[in-house]
Amino acid sequence: TAVEIVEKEGMISFYVAVPDRWQEFIQQQIHAQYPHAEITIERDYNIFKPSSHIVAAYLFLKSKSAFPLKNFKKMDTDPLVAILNPLSKMGENDGAAIQYIIRPASSKWRREGVHMIRDIREGQKFEYVAHRSAFMRMVHKWKKVMFPKQKDPSKQGFTQEYHLTQMEEEMVKNMEEKISHGGLEITIRAVSSSDNQATARLNLENMLNSFSQYSIYRYGNSFGAAVPRDQNKIIRDFIYRSMDEKRYMVVNTEEMCSLWHLPIPNTETPHLNWLGARKAPPPLNMPTEGIILGRTMYRGEETVVRMKRDDRRRHLYTIGKSGSGKSVFIQNLAIQDVMNGEGICVVDPHGDFAEYVLQHVPKERADDVIYFNPSDVDRPIGLNMLEVKTEGQKDFATQEMIAIFYKMVTDPSMIGPMFEHQMRNVMLTLMSDMEMPGTIAEVPRMFTDDSYVAKWKKKLNDPVVLAFWEKEMAKTSDFHKSEMLGYLISKVGRFTENAMVRNIIGQSHSGFNFREVMDQKKILIVNLAKGLTGEINSNLLGMIIVSKLQMAALERASLPEEERHDFYLYIDEFQNFITDSIATILSEARKYRLELIIAHQYMKQLEDNKGKTGVRDAVLGNAGTIVSFRIGVEDADILQKEFAPVFSAYDLVNVEQYTAYTKLLIDNTAAKPFSMMTYPPKAGNKELAEAIKELSRLKYGRPREIVEAEIAERSQLGVSRPSIGLDLTETSL
Repeated sequence: TAVEIVEKEGMISFYVAVPDRWQEFIQQQIHAQYPHAEITIERDYNIFKPSSHIVAAYLFLKSKSAFPLKNFKKMDTDPLVAILNPLSKMGENDGAAIQYIIRPASSKWRREGVHMIRDIREGQKFEYVAHRSAFMRMVHKWKKVMFPKQKDPSKQGFTQEYHLTQMEEEMVKNMEEKISHGGLEITIRAVSSSDNQATARLNLENMLNSFSQYSIYRYGNSFGAAVPRDQNKIIRDFIYRSMDEKRYMVVNTEEMCSLWHLPIPNTETPHLNWLGARKAPPPLNMPTEGIILGRTMYRGEETVVRMKRDDRRRHLYTIGKSGSGKSVFIQNLAIQDVMNGEGICVVDPHGDFAEYVLQHVPKERADDVIYFNPSDVDRPIGLNMLEVKTEGQKDFATQEMIAIFYKMVTDPSMIGPMFEHQMRNVMLTLMSDMEMPGTIAEVPRMFTDDSYVAKWKKKLNDPVVLAFWEKEMAKTSDFHKSEMLGYLISKVGRFTENAMVRNIIGQSHSGFNFREVMDQKKILIVNLAKGLTGEINSNLLGMIIVSKLQMAALERASLPEEERHDFYLYIDEFQNFITDSIATILSEARKYRLELIIAHQYMKQLEDNKGKTGVRDAVLGNAGTIVSFRIGVEDADILQKEFAPVFSAYDLVNVEQYTAYTKLLIDNTAAKPFSMMTYPPKAGNKELAEAIKELSRLKYGRPREIVEAEIAERSQLGVSRPSIGLDLTETSL
């Protein structure tokens, strides 16, 4: 068996080399003392670089093995720190190792120790006993038998016994203490490698000097070191981990622990290859079916992490800093759903997620894809929030649109009850014709064109909305109407003044049916890349799509539950695309088979402008499965309650890239948290992705010229109406 401390590539690691038959036993023993230690099985390491200079030395005991070394019990600090210190200061082109070859010692060393203790008690000098050979010990023994000491007749009645000094007595006690423990035969080698010969020798000298801390001068033992002339042999023995039968020494278990042990938490040495965060075993009842989330590697055993279909209906929430592996994780989930023939929607504010999924769509599912890309201005796809199928959806659409307006302003007080009242009635009016509904782009015209309002009033069946126009608006002066219009345009203008957005939300009919998307298991990919669309536009369109999907899900109430196909909604940076109704989605969408996979970077994103945590509480309270990648300190303080007592806030902050802590729902029961590694991304088919894009835009988009002409005719944008003398240049947008 060999234990080693190795410095390579700027990191200090600990190695144990054992025969195969002992591997499991050694792992059990390490984990018994260090439960959270990570053991990886490696073929071997190499500290030698091409054209490097190598120098090696071995250590030996200056006195007999029975004489003790100073061990950790008699030191003020951990001796490992002094051993590691020279290793921590090596350059990037250096490498080094300290090797201990170990095997159990025979009882011979203990018997020899007993004899030496007896000889010292009989008066033999320490220096003589400490260095005499086995032959000289036999000569002394023979001499005692052949020439016994004569008793002094004048001292009859008194025993002639040598009295040890206080220092000698302490030394004998230390020897007795040493031989009372198990013994180990060891060979110690130190090897240094560098691109410079002088540096290699200096590093070796520093390593050897660190062993002086074990010395007990005069009445004890100490290490010596030698650099053999035959460097090839010692390096070969180092590589093959051979015991040096001529130079091995015996130490007891306490001394061996002082020479080599795994670091303890307060070992403050730079460049130690610390385990960044703890690992924990997967649950014993890990599902064997369902979508693959990742894999666990715990104590050498790999387990695939799966999630059952029914557990996915309780939603999945993931959080992690940028670059932690969060996006790759949800990308892999999405392409599995695509491969499995599931219906999905991907809402992506960056563009990479959308492109990745598109590149992994199988050829046979190309016709299922709807690629919504606002930056494709030549063939805009319609998206009308005011398009509803039932009377019950009108109120939901109105409430969601008002919630979107609130979300789009920095200060909610800028909206107010008057704006809500007017917008609610205007939108309900524009929804009165379900066959040819109005759009958000037509809202300004409803306050400027009486004939246009009259056309819509004929379609109204709601007496409350009709009263708004006939009793409230009819009595409003042109001056107050102009004030009202200015206020509304300051809120709605951002949607109607941008040609790209206007051509999307200004179409009477959406380019696709959201209910059909869910029921027919379509693949809706929404690319809202902020760099191409703009952040405000991206957020608006994303919120409309999420709201439309929620409306379609609620519409499924007419279907028997067993006929509702599961539909998976993936939202990256989801805080930008949801309103306060997220709690309703999380709690009720399960019944309608709308499953959410939501991701974001940090908890502060889930607070509103007033610092309220309603959205955060709704997510943590309703998400069945939580997957946490590396997060910040503030977030760790919040989430550690979800992962305690298995993982602490420290673990959540220091978890490695592409590794996550997972609280998995299994059979509707939360399993004990465990650590999980995600799978790397796969290469896709870019050529097929481009072909699918073209197919989708031709199938669902409409020519820009036609769309603009229709919107101009309906909304009369840019047409002056003298009935209201409003100078829009003075309006605050």
